[in-house]
Amino acid sequence: MSTRARIAFLKGHGTENDFVIVPDPENTIELPPAAVAALCDRRAGIGGDGLLHVVRSAAHPEARHMASEAEWFMDYRNGDGSVAEMCGNGVRVFARYLQRAGHVAEGDLAVATRGGVKTVHIAKTASGGGSAGDVTVGMGKALLPEGDVTVSVGERSWPARNVNMGNPHAVAFVDDLAHAGNLYAPPPFSPASAYPDGVNVEFVVDRGPRHVALRVHERGSGETRSCGTGACAVAVATARRDGADPAVTGTPVTYTVDVPGGTLVITERPDGEIEMTGPAVIVAEGEIDAEWLESFVR
Repeated sequence: MSTRARIAFLKGHGTENDFVIVPDPENTIELPPAAVAALCDRRAGIGGDGLLHVVRSAAHPEARHMASEAEWFMDYRNGDGSVAEMCGNGVRVFARYLQRAGHVAEGDLAVATRGGVKTVHIAKTASGGGSAGDVTVGMGKALLPEGDVTVSVGERSWPARNVNMGNPHAVAFVDDLAHAGNLYAPPPFSPASAYPDGVNVEFVVDRGPRHVALRVHERGSGETRSCGTGACAVAVATARRDGADPAVTGTPVTYTVDVPGGTLVITERPDGEIEMTGPAVIVAEGEIDAEWLESFVR
């Protein structure tokens, strides 16, 4: 834990998927799961779906091998304190923080994550000022593991498409988003062997041509207002359901994906690379009481 009396933090969101941001370039702040969970607690802490620990890649043992490609590492944690491979909305907010702090400018940059190095583009602010430009993240390629998967809520169950975006997803098409229930607890799935470390579950309805809406239970966080990797998984699963595969047709396919917190635009290119575009907003900054945080480290 740093010896400073107080520790800086910011709060941001991407389509209302919200994060506590802890800048720590030299990786000096100890953040065990209990401390992260306390910071993400919406009543006794700052509140967030997850935490973005901002560290230089060269200063973090999990990211040093990526330092030559990306100066900054997104050490992402779920709201319960568990470690996660990637968070699409989190990458956009992470990039917006780097821009705000003066570490990067509009244009292209690379961000190291446990899911690999992600390419990011920060769009220019519209002429005349106003809100900052959207952020596009290269989310990598989707893997589509073979095998049947089923997810359930109460008495209902649905076949689900197994999609891996660097983290696991089960995508189920339903008639009504209300059928997903309250999504407080992880929806049961089978077979258990499909997701030995748990899974993010998306429930999807059609809104129009190449336009869908979802609700999601994020592993380790419960229902969230948005899930970037989930929106990508949904776009890929929907494209395959619709008979669209850019690798076959040679033509990119784009889906508009409504999440409870806003709208994301997902494009899958013929080379399999997936791009996600959406807003990223920093809403506040302040200081954490180090003595309070220290109580969760001991």
